Amino acid sequence: MNAQEFFAAKLAFQTDVSDVHATESTFTLVDTRDLASWRQAHIPQAIHLPRRMIPMRAAKLLDKATPVVVHCWGPGCDGATKAAHELARLGYDVKEMIGGIEYWIREGFPVLTEDGLVTRQADPLTAPLAAVPARSV
Repeated sequence: MNAQEFFAAKLAFQTDVSDVHATESTFTLVDTRDLASWRQAHIPQAIHLPRRMIPMRAAKLLDKATPVVVHCWGPGCDGATKAAHELARLGYDVKEMIGGIEYWIREGFPVLTEDGLVTRQADPLTAPLAAVPARSV
């Protein structure tokens, strides 16, 4: 495999939070974290399907004709990779959202919490400075 093939394959199976946020509903977003994590905060359009429940619930929640994007906590978590592997094994067209909900939040995108919809200021280390509101000095 050469570099071009490697990066083409990577793009075929991964996407990032900015692309997910910018894309119209052409896929089903799946949060693979546990229930406590889901309740703490989740992406509004996501459905909850913990990785361990995929064999029992995927067919009821997902349409094989619609691509699936999975995520978990963040770059230090391989739960989304394991979920993507399981869904691919079951015949779903699946990508992994790299960065997970951590980078979704860090880029300033909204999440649902027990307090309702919450949008935090973007982290200037992960989002363009133009996306971060200027501070008064």
